[in-house]
Amino acid sequence: MYAIIKTGGKQYRVSVGDMVDVELLNDTDQGANVAFGEVLFFFDGSATKIGQPHIPDFQVFGEVIGVVKGDKITTLKYKRSHNQYRKWGHRQKYTRIKITGIGNQNKEGNHGS
Repeated sequence: MYAIIKTGGKQYRVSVGDMVDVELLNDTDQGANVAFGEVLFFFDGSATKIGQPHIPDFQVFGEVIGVVKGDKITTLKYKRSHNQYRKWGHRQKYTRIKITGIGNQNKEGNHGS
């Protein structure tokens, strides 16, 4: 059983128990529960659900593990005729999520599969 979700302008294939690094989610603390409402595709082993563009009343649930940093990217700009260069770097932050459930949310606040 897996689903394809969209968050942060990117799409991720997730299943229950997966650890996923998504674009940084603001206002989320470690241990907080999150729900992704833009589920584009769902497959449970025999039947599929395809969203147009997403599946209504269907969510993927997860728990925030923490904030992690990606790889360091270094860039160099050089002008050879002036012997001039500029070097800079960037290190992107991501939110690490553990997927805890896929499906509809029932009235008690629990999530079913």
